Amino acid sequence: MAVVIRMMRAGAKKRPFYRIVVADSRRQRDGRFVEILGYYDPMVKPFAVKMNEEKVKSWIGQGAQPSTQAASLFRRVGIIAARPSKPTKSAAAADKTPAPRARKRKVTERKTRAKATRAKKRAKVAATASA
Repeated sequence: MAVVIRMMRAGAKKRPFYRIVVADSRRQRDGRFVEILGYYDPMVKPFAVKMNEEKVKSWIGQGAQPSTQAASLFRRVGIIAARPSKPTKSAAAADKTPAPRARKRKVTERKTRAKATRAKKRAKVAATASA
């Protein structure tokens, strides 16, 4: 059984209120759950989050996977560490040449004329810059 920690919607129409629950991943969002870990109320300013941290940590330790939104709340509270930032483009990645195309592109007459026009403009700009 794949267990997830996710948010179960409660509350009235246009007044959301979420319970943070442990559930089988195959169950529907608001369906049967194993345990309630806390709640999240986005309607109050600032938003309210209350959860039992020991239970959350024990479920994660047992292999329960938090959903994206639940993990975001856990990071805000400090239960799980912040995720690492995306790697930046390095010089090694920039040096890579693109893979050869499997099929040649079809070059139309319009594209050929446009390419020639651009080349003429570049030559004209280069001539005026050097003069």
